[in-house]
Amino acid sequence: MRFSKMHGAGNDFVVLDLRDGRAPPTPADCARIADRHFGIGCDQLLTIEPARSAQAVASYRIWNADGSVAGQCGNGARCVAAWLVRAGAAPAQGAFSIDSPTGAHAVQRNADGDFVIDMGAPRFAPAEIPLLGFVQAQDAYPLELDGRVLAIGAVSMGNPHALLEVDAVETADVAGLGAALQRHPAFPQSANVGFAQVLAPDRIRLRVYERGAGETLACGSGACAAVAVLDRRGQVHAADGVTVELPGGVLRIQRRADGHLWMAGPAAFVFEGEWS
Repeated sequence: MRFSKMHGAGNDFVVLDLRDGRAPPTPADCARIADRHFGIGCDQLLTIEPARSAQAVASYRIWNADGSVAGQCGNGARCVAAWLVRAGAAPAQGAFSIDSPTGAHAVQRNADGDFVIDMGAPRFAPAEIPLLGFVQAQDAYPLELDGRVLAIGAVSMGNPHALLEVDAVETADVAGLGAALQRHPAFPQSANVGFAQVLAPDRIRLRVYERGAGETLACGSGACAAVAVLDRRGQVHAADGVTVELPGGVLRIQRRADGHLWMAGPAAFVFEGEWS
């Protein structure tokens, strides 16, 4: 089984070409491939498959490092776009579309070569996240955790996200609070948990503890979620664009006139190999 190893701002992937109709690896095989000691090693495994919509050039699916299925992956989407361009399945210049597990996404190229992905509109309704115990969307939700009440932002970007604002991301208890919030009964499907430090209306720092993978060097949907929550609160100006500094690199998020968030960032090839 041939594979490509790729990363987007340090969020790394094993990419498999299944456009010929072959079945994807089982969840157990996905976990073995993702193992950094006994496998190839990655945060997520991506399978590139035939398009599901008429306008798309291909589709992709996502498995987390533990073998569980993910609904969206922004850094993965950029890597899929770059892989398709290299394979000659998508144009090197101009726009095209790819299908994720949650729908079709338009892809563009920046002048510097970075891929720009339409990540869709954030969904704040608690039922759509899903977030239990609340009916109306709020800027912050009070959740009790280990005897204290935390103010949590929540949104869906095709997968559930929780956001905590912190004074400094360097000292945030990402692993402890991230795992605890993922287990919280308010999130029946768990959540990717972001820790955001607002530097200015056009710049934030962010760390993300992902479902099925733990803390990653970057999370594209998490960057979109953080900007969406903070923009709703008026703490950043997403219409003007927000730079998101993650441990593995920088992403740029902008809200366009239709309310969709567009994400720009790098997509890099690391090596090619064969899994047997």
